[in-house]
Amino acid sequence: MKATDAIGIVSKSGRYGGTYAHTDIAFEFVLWISPEFKLYIIKDYQRLKKDEADRLAIGWDVKRGLSKINYRIHTDAVKEFLITPTLSPQEMAYTYASEADILNMALFGKTAAQWRNENREEAVRSGQLLLGRKSIV
Repeated sequence: MKATDAIGIVSKSGRYGGTYAHTDIAFEFVLWISPEFKLYIIKDYQRLKKDEADRLAIGWDVKRGLSKINYRIHTDAVKEFLITPTLSPQEMAYTYASEADILNMALFGKTAAQWRNENREEAVRSGQLLLGRKSIV
């Protein structure tokens, strides 16, 4: 902590005051109280983090479901109104991709390429899950 000037414990007085510690410091403090208490706290902390992740995933799943449902409608509309017989296969692919990016920006606030760049590990895990492989977290 000294090398990085990190603050591990903060004390505040007054209303809503108290002493707040980084989770690693708090876990070591409960070990000082009792090893059984530390195990109880760690298990409860893991449960809370899982509940939080599950709550956040619901919003993502709803958006993903909407985009999957509308995919067929979207591709048919692109084919009908934007794809002309004069376009090369590369130009057709670019047209579909750019229209998909517009939808991704509207729904998720980023393109598919931006999401992949920011979440390389999650993208790999998704691929493993789709292939039926077990991934280690």
